[in-house]
Amino acid sequence: FGLIIAVSRPLSSGWLSVAGGSKVDTTLILLDRSSSMSEQGPAGGKTKLETGRNQLIQSLNMLKSDHYVLIDSATNEAVELESPDQLNSIPQTSAVGASADVPAMMQTAYDYVNANKPGRTEVWICSDVRKHDWDADGGRWQVMRDAFLEFQLPIRFHLLAYGNVADENRAIRVTSARRVETTSGVDLLLSLEIEQKTPVTGRVQIPVELELDGGRSTIDVELAGTTAELKDHAIPLNADQVRGWGRVSIPADENLADNSFYFVYDKPVARKAIIVAEDRDGVRPLAVAAGISPDPTYACSVEIISADQLVSVEWDKVSLVLWQDQLPNGSELEIVDSYIARGGQVVFFPPLNPNQNSYSGVQWKNWISLDEEAPVGTWIGDQDLLANAQSGASLPVGELRVMRYCELEGEHLSLASLRNGSPLICRALTDRRNVYFCSTTATVGESSLARDGVVLYVMIHRALSNGSKVLGTTRQLIAQRQPESEEVANWRAVLETDSLSTEYDVHPGVYSSEERLFAVNRSLAEDAPVTVGEEQLANLFEGLEFDRVDDVAGNSTSLIQEVWRVFLALMMAALVAEALLCLPRKRQPEADPLSKGWGDSGSVGKQSGSSDSNGQTRRASATREVSA
Repeated sequence: FGLIIAVSRPLSSGWLSVAGGSKVDTTLILLDRSSSMSEQGPAGGKTKLETGRNQLIQSLNMLKSDHYVLIDSATNEAVELESPDQLNSIPQTSAVGASADVPAMMQTAYDYVNANKPGRTEVWICSDVRKHDWDADGGRWQVMRDAFLEFQLPIRFHLLAYGNVADENRAIRVTSARRVETTSGVDLLLSLEIEQKTPVTGRVQIPVELELDGGRSTIDVELAGTTAELKDHAIPLNADQVRGWGRVSIPADENLADNSFYFVYDKPVARKAIIVAEDRDGVRPLAVAAGISPDPTYACSVEIISADQLVSVEWDKVSLVLWQDQLPNGSELEIVDSYIARGGQVVFFPPLNPNQNSYSGVQWKNWISLDEEAPVGTWIGDQDLLANAQSGASLPVGELRVMRYCELEGEHLSLASLRNGSPLICRALTDRRNVYFCSTTATVGESSLARDGVVLYVMIHRALSNGSKVLGTTRQLIAQRQPESEEVANWRAVLETDSLSTEYDVHPGVYSSEERLFAVNRSLAEDAPVTVGEEQLANLFEGLEFDRVDDVAGNSTSLIQEVWRVFLALMMAALVAEALLCLPRKRQPEADPLSKGWGDSGSVGKQSGSSDSNGQTRRASATREVSA
């Protein structure tokens, strides 16, 4: 039995399901490269990403597989590897600023298995289980889980989780960089904030290094509690400094990836909204909200038109389209598609009588009238149009009331939902994330959007702001794969970087292309240290073969170890013990019964010796006699 154990080379591991150490045909590696994976351990040293790569290399080299396939979070493409050792040598495994989309990576894994039909397959996921990356509340997981269950050969999933969060890590970001002209000259008004998970005791001065067009200076910002904020800090500019770039940095801490933030500035661009309406009176609240500028440094304008007037619009000056009519079709569709492709924003509102048209995979269905006002049940407050204010205060989305809404059909990301689960505000699943749907209108009797106007106003002006960023020669971009129209291959790095030119759009930095400047940064959600609960995460894989091991950054102890040598040592010890037990016991000398009672006690020893000798002779004789 011991030799059988040794030959089979059993493994000791937190993953009980791989304890047999049997070989698999294909191993898929889903690697989270997001900026939060750059967090180091308590004692510094290696990051979560570096530690995870090393653990995967050790484990997979021990378990063996015929094929290895990498799916990284930045490209979401399946790339075949010659061996696990390549995880530490190829650029597709380095840290980036882009967030991960784990459901999309799972979809890529499914597509690979479905197309290649491998034998026994295992999927290894390395991630810090951030809530934003996993989208555990989204509807894609149910569809994906059901799809994997349909495979004839079961697929085993292993999660290597780095869910611990550094309490004292600080993240900095620029919230605004505006060039303004005053009577005294030209200034750059810079606003920034620094966040820390746990509050500090008292007040702490944090030195912020400011680099502006190559020149450097330092600003002290006071941190109280968990937040430090600098609002409209004026930096004098030369009159001929029309546009430029900058970077703010704080001292190094547990995560170097969130210690810097890049920005670009330019002359402010006028923000224009086009409202496409079948009923002009019904969109008056939208026009009022879009026409009032929140900042005197730029103007806002609104124009209400009908769908047949689209051809006369100067689209290179439009930041936002508010569409309350039948979804575009025919020639309208071509115009809107072109506008969306260059980064324009659009919010669709339901028409009076929806037809069968659809846009970006979403379609209006039937109007639903409610017996009583329905409140908003849930909404996403850490990103997009309904994100919290810069102060951290939530928008009063929960105060909205809906009396009538139109049903939606198609894949989308819900930003706000009614208590019955129906989407109120959602975003279509497009590359640029710039197509939105609102399932009710601002008309009295259908919702309180106009009456409780804060949410409507903020939502419209955030969309206007996003749309205006593509009109000037400078743009603030979230690190993510950009559409082909951006021609990332033509970008040039303004600052020194070791990133591949094909991955500039997922690496934070400043880049140029002809007359344009781009500042690329991590998303706001990357700074939110919220992870998916262990129970909720396990439910995502319900019905599938799934196991999880939690690790920490900097850990060098192998998660899977061969223990056949231990079995051999135990077997040898058992054999030695068995041999010892089989040895005959040492006999104690016995006195001859015939010698008992001879002589006095003083002659016992002498008589005993004679008796013993004679006794042996007698016993031998008796034995011979019996044999005869």
